[in-house]
Amino acid sequence: MTRPELRLSSSQLATNIEAVRERIAPSALMLVMKDDAYGHGITWTVETAERAGVEWFGSYDVAGGLEIRRVLERPAHVFAWATSTDSEIDEALLQQIDLGVGTAEYLARIIARADVLGIRARVHLKIDTGLHRNGILVEDWPSVMQIAREAEAHGAIELVGVWSHLAEASDPEDDDAQRLFLQAVQEAAESGPTPPWQHLTASAASWWRPELRGTLSRIGAFCYGIRSADGPDLEGVRPVAELTATVIDVTEAGAVVAIGSFDGLPSTLAGMPVGTEHGVGTLSSIDLKTGVVSGVELSIGDRVWCFGAGVHGEETATTLAERIGTVGEEILTRLTARVRRVIVD
Repeated sequence: MTRPELRLSSSQLATNIEAVRERIAPSALMLVMKDDAYGHGITWTVETAERAGVEWFGSYDVAGGLEIRRVLERPAHVFAWATSTDSEIDEALLQQIDLGVGTAEYLARIIARADVLGIRARVHLKIDTGLHRNGILVEDWPSVMQIAREAEAHGAIELVGVWSHLAEASDPEDDDAQRLFLQAVQEAAESGPTPPWQHLTASAASWWRPELRGTLSRIGAFCYGIRSADGPDLEGVRPVAELTATVIDVTEAGAVVAIGSFDGLPSTLAGMPVGTEHGVGTLSSIDLKTGVVSGVELSIGDRVWCFGAGVHGEETATTLAERIGTVGEEILTRLTARVRRVIVD
């Protein structure tokens, strides 16, 4: 049976990256690559982004950061923010991966491993600005900063960044978070050199709230053409991936395509529109390994677009996600786990 294909456009990814960089300048772009680059594949994404001049890559964990470093062919910054084991810390230090640090305990372990290895760790301290997703509490910030500066003085670490996550619940709450963030940066500056990399915003806030941007912006979804849930389309940005399936049979019910719930396509998406070269059809049913497209005349071997940029009438991954109450990057990651990736340009 012909497998579904995730068709990737290198030129569109490069175009999106440039559009994002122009939008957020002078803030630098960190291309976030969690969940295997949102299902697009780390190798292809790094190679394409590297050619586009990206200098910062963000990975959730050290394992992903090591994979990014393996693919990179020139010097670039790699940032991993998940709390890691001692062995992972060692690997990160050996491969020059910046570490996001949100607890005093994690900072202490990094200092200890840096001392053992004789390698200076590049550290970004995280201040909790209200999201409560890891992060050093405001009241603990001065004491943790003192520990960091003492470790910096004896050569164990270099404090290169201050960062946080926004809740993005409302503009006033984000404004309050920024005040806490800037206070933390100021306290860092008063205790030693100002950390050059200050990053508070991810995709949505980086795009829509320029006053919140720091010297670095962490952007994942928008670079891949995944808009915010219930948000508008983005100027200059389109999906870089399209998911296609092949017609393998034609019955009275319609054209049978080789994609189903086993491939990650939720049966709750039955009834969604799909694109074809002969007009827009409806994926009227979804079984384990196949689906049925009705409403358009198709032949064996024809291609059906399950999601993409809309060129053939298909919807985007974000729109499909909204149909079942999730977000674009989650459904895209799920849908790409079992399909074949093909680079189209």
